[in-house]
Amino acid sequence: YQEHDSSSVYSGGYGAGYAKLNRRGGAGGWSPGDTDRYQWLQVDLGTRKQVTFIATQGRYSSSDWTTQYRLLYSDTGKNWRPYRQDGDIWAFSGNSNSESVVRHDLQHAIITRYVRIIPLEWSEEGRIGLRVEVYGCSYWADVINFEGQGVISYRFKMKKMKILKDVISLKFKTTASNGVLLHGEGQQGDYISLELKRSKLLLMINLGSNQYGSILGHTSVTSGSLLDDDHWHSVIIERYRRNVNFTLDRHTQHFRTNGEFDHLDLDYEISFGGMPFSAKPSSGGRENFVGCMEGITYNGDNITNLVKRKKIDTSSFRNLTFSCSETHSFPLFFNATSFLRLPGLSDSDTLSVSLSFRTWNPSGLLLYTALADGVVEVGLTEGKVTVYINVTQKKNMRIDISSGSGLNDGQWHNVYLHALENCAMLTIDGDEASTVRTVIPIQIRTGGYFLRTNTPPAQRSFQGCMQLIHVDDQLADLVAVEQGNMGTFENVSLDMCAIIDRCVPNHCEHRGRCSQTWDSFSCSCNGTGYTGATCHTSVYEQSCEEYKHLGKTSGTYWIDPDGSGPVGPFKVNCNMTEDKVWTTVRNNLSPQTSVTGSDLEGKAVLQLNYNMSTEQVTAIMGSAEYCEQHVAYACRMSRLLNTPEGSPFTWWVGRANERHFYWGGSGPGIQKCACGIERNCTDPKYYCNCDADQTREDAGLLVYKDHLPVSQVVVGDTNRAGSEAKLTVGPLRCQGDGNYWNAASFNTPGSYLHFPTFQGETSADISFYFKTSSSYGVFLENLGNADFIRLELKAATVVSFSFDVGNGLVELSVRSSTPLNDDQWHRVVAERNVKEAVLQLDGHYKEVRPAPPQGHTRLELYSQLYVGASGGQRGFLGCIRALKMNGVTLDLEERAKVTPGVKPGCSGHCTSYGQHCRNGGQCMEKYNGYSCDCTLTAYDGPFCTEDVGGYFESGTLVRYDFLPERGLPAIRDVKSLSPLLPTEGNLTQEELVFSFSTSNAPSILVYISSRTQDYLAVVLRHNGTLQIRYSLGGLREPFTIDLDQRNMANGQPHHINISRQERNVRLQLDHYPPVSYTLPDDSDTQFNLVKTIFLGKVFETGQIDPVLIEKYNTPGFVGCLSRVNFNNIAPLKAALRSGIVAPVTTQGILVESNCGASPLTISPMAAANDPWHMDSAGAVFPFNEERVSRDGVDQNSAVIGGIIAVVIFTILCTLVFLIRHMFRHKGSYHTNEAKGAESADCADAAIIVNDPAFTETIDESKKEWFI
Repeated sequence: YQEHDSSSVYSGGYGAGYAKLNRRGGAGGWSPGDTDRYQWLQVDLGTRKQVTFIATQGRYSSSDWTTQYRLLYSDTGKNWRPYRQDGDIWAFSGNSNSESVVRHDLQHAIITRYVRIIPLEWSEEGRIGLRVEVYGCSYWADVINFEGQGVISYRFKMKKMKILKDVISLKFKTTASNGVLLHGEGQQGDYISLELKRSKLLLMINLGSNQYGSILGHTSVTSGSLLDDDHWHSVIIERYRRNVNFTLDRHTQHFRTNGEFDHLDLDYEISFGGMPFSAKPSSGGRENFVGCMEGITYNGDNITNLVKRKKIDTSSFRNLTFSCSETHSFPLFFNATSFLRLPGLSDSDTLSVSLSFRTWNPSGLLLYTALADGVVEVGLTEGKVTVYINVTQKKNMRIDISSGSGLNDGQWHNVYLHALENCAMLTIDGDEASTVRTVIPIQIRTGGYFLRTNTPPAQRSFQGCMQLIHVDDQLADLVAVEQGNMGTFENVSLDMCAIIDRCVPNHCEHRGRCSQTWDSFSCSCNGTGYTGATCHTSVYEQSCEEYKHLGKTSGTYWIDPDGSGPVGPFKVNCNMTEDKVWTTVRNNLSPQTSVTGSDLEGKAVLQLNYNMSTEQVTAIMGSAEYCEQHVAYACRMSRLLNTPEGSPFTWWVGRANERHFYWGGSGPGIQKCACGIERNCTDPKYYCNCDADQTREDAGLLVYKDHLPVSQVVVGDTNRAGSEAKLTVGPLRCQGDGNYWNAASFNTPGSYLHFPTFQGETSADISFYFKTSSSYGVFLENLGNADFIRLELKAATVVSFSFDVGNGLVELSVRSSTPLNDDQWHRVVAERNVKEAVLQLDGHYKEVRPAPPQGHTRLELYSQLYVGASGGQRGFLGCIRALKMNGVTLDLEERAKVTPGVKPGCSGHCTSYGQHCRNGGQCMEKYNGYSCDCTLTAYDGPFCTEDVGGYFESGTLVRYDFLPERGLPAIRDVKSLSPLLPTEGNLTQEELVFSFSTSNAPSILVYISSRTQDYLAVVLRHNGTLQIRYSLGGLREPFTIDLDQRNMANGQPHHINISRQERNVRLQLDHYPPVSYTLPDDSDTQFNLVKTIFLGKVFETGQIDPVLIEKYNTPGFVGCLSRVNFNNIAPLKAALRSGIVAPVTTQGILVESNCGASPLTISPMAAANDPWHMDSAGAVFPFNEERVSRDGVDQNSAVIGGIIAVVIFTILCTLVFLIRHMFRHKGSYHTNEAKGAESADCADAAIIVNDPAFTETIDESKKEWFI
């Protein structure tokens, strides 16, 4: 070393000159006179060097050593800069004894001449002791000083440069917050510019655009902050075509320029330090750079060296120097406990103080001074400067003034306060517009000044930097303060501003907005679609498939296929009505778009735009199992592909901007349309209908996923006279989600899958599903030299997430209230970032662990990622599915195919998801998921939750026949009836469930007949009340249940559930509690030879209850029926679904509708007034109406209501009779002999005549009126 220096020396043999590593001379090292945090040891390296690591020892053979220290560095011995690592001022761990050497490799090399070590902690047995060695290598660079006038203009060898690739690098340091570092432009509008703007670096590039001039090519990127700190900053700009790497101080931003062009067209020159003299007038008004630059290179040319060799014109410089001029500022760095006191004039009638400050905190005390009779406070309050003057001589008169806003932005701001006897003036940043004046009727008498941050209690301590402090119009001599010659201070770092911008680089992901205070930052994720401390985790599911298995139904949803990855969330339409879930992405081309106009080549170009970016469409297709897009070309004398051997007139452009010469229904490399593949073209000589030059259409599906979606269609044969073409390109439709079901089964304890090293240095998230019957096992692990990350099942109810980034082991555990080894799917989500670590299990159990305020933040891993084990040990037994890490789904299935002990896929999905199959639907296992079988239900849809119902017009009926089988014994298990081939049988138990709504009565809702006289009927009587009729034999009259208290024909939906087991009948209506009845002892308990189910109306042969036919069967049910199910047979569903093979026939018009199961639009009856709300367990036939009265029904109210109902009913009947009389058409038919359909008077008779099952005749003739 050329020189060693220190803050103080304990005694002669303890000087800084003895502080070299392994030196034993003198007292064996350096020790200061005082043992406190104000001491320092400084090394002068002679010239600027590149320092790469540092080593320390304690003082030889003593109890003196340093256990923790900070490292400062400077080029000049002034304006010190602390060494930072992982976003914080770094504290190095030191020695634990006097002899061992502790070496630290710097995470990033520093270039400096002076190195200063600040001891923070030391030996408890002794005092501060230190020996040190600094390692590195030589450094040399040409430096140019820019005074604000001179500009370096580097002239090109050619007048115009068309540049495809650029590499520009330089280093700069400055105290100015604005200034142009480089600029080049061309006459066509191209430019590249790098400038300081509010202490941030702004790079602007424009390569031009072919639309609307060059304005669409403009691209601007901001980097860095607080760059006016008078320290060196390194900039590298690398461009190849439109791809740019912009690096500032080792932080690189990758971006792609706007526009369509790849070349940067520059004219004449590129300038450094300001705008060139040839710049356009519109580029003016920007300040030149003031400061120093070194190492300027442009595409391999060393500009600084050329300037030094006078190869470049520098006549614009007044005084060109090759060294940096020193600044005279002396900054101070305040923390929460800092204190600085400065002397001022006493007994003066004028108060004058000014200072510059920079901070991130919105509030804090800047100045506090006592008057002869009062106090003055100057501080920040919510980002503005406030002044409080409190004078006690006039009964505590208090005067408040404020100015400025947003002054906690990290920039330097100047405050000037001037107060006289009758006036106070506050000015911010020298701006006269900001000056606030107020009259103060008080007498100012100063009592000396002091800046402090710990009083008064009402004001927060100031945290930040100050400089250029003036007291009584005199610049404070802070060097004298440092030397102890004036004033006092405590915990103030002198000649250093260590403010840190914690939002640069921005750890808030996905456009999250970063805000900060002095020691932390926070992210606002509003409107981003992400959540978490750093806006890392998506709030949306990854696909329509995932929404389906959360129980959602068809609709529009936001999805995020790559989770925390770079592709943002977007809206899609999810169709979940089928077994497979369809995701639909629409485009802007209207169906049957007429093709008009053409370019110079006679081609019409139709551009398709989708409601999302190309990356988002690609993300959907990447995980989909199948995609399709319908295309149709309707033509009139407009040829399509010009088959069989001509050049295609029309083609379409898909992914990767590739042209494709096949049409819908064909495949890649086959220049044909669908009819050419199927060999059914109108003219067999051609492979497309339109190629025959006639009026035809070619349509079909494009299904080759790697070519989709269609982004452009070029039509080429529409310019002939009479030519006409219409184009249709349907939406992109994709089904399935291979990522969601991507699974592997680990069958042996030693089995595992390995993948490349996980890259999650500052932000990492891991999510997956698992199922196991084991109580422990490692899910995954990745190791580094010392760092690692691991997720494991530690016990039957505990999942653990552990990692180490260099600060020691961190372990998060969540405990489930139920066992996790239950062979059902469980979801684990883990996240680690610079703010916190989170572990979540099954969306309920969660632990959050904040990151330490200081320490390592980068997770550095080197080994392979092991899934299913820890390096082959403590293996996991079970299944892992949908493993996603930082938005990338790992292909477990593909890796499992070539790995012993691991099988692709996993069975047993129904154990976890079977509950989603509702209303009796059966869960069916599939290789990549499950599906719900709704065959035995009256419902449809992916989860058997969609009502199947129909609207019955007058005369409409649905008939469902059981297949005859003689001698069938009584069936005690209703499930034994096949839903596809039902057979006649004898029942001792049955269940009938359905919903209906109607405003018409009377009618038969459901009638179940038999080959005997047994039947079950549910009817609406003339007054709209419900009646259930059971006839099982043994009784002279059917067993009836009459509900006389409610009009069910009120247009509202009602739900009926009737179940019987031998003599016990259970009836439930709507939401009311079920009521039980008992068949009389004389009644039979067997429903013999069930034959047919009728819905809406009865047309039956054999013995039929005449009451049903005479009172209720005409004109038939008009309204809605839904959810009809009899012993797992759904007759209405079979009639409405063409894909179901069943013995069902329909007469009349039946329109599918679920109006019979719509929600109630009137309030349900209160339970207290519910006629069903009674103890009817022993009800006997006939129904006891007196019992209802005793249970609280008001008979008087019932009588009055009945009279009103009769009057209204009479009026309505009269109106109906008059209308029928005016518009009647009288018809009759007799059904006592078979006749042809032609002679049938109505559709009812036609159905009967044509049905061979009708071998018997109806006993009575009927007459009906039709309107």
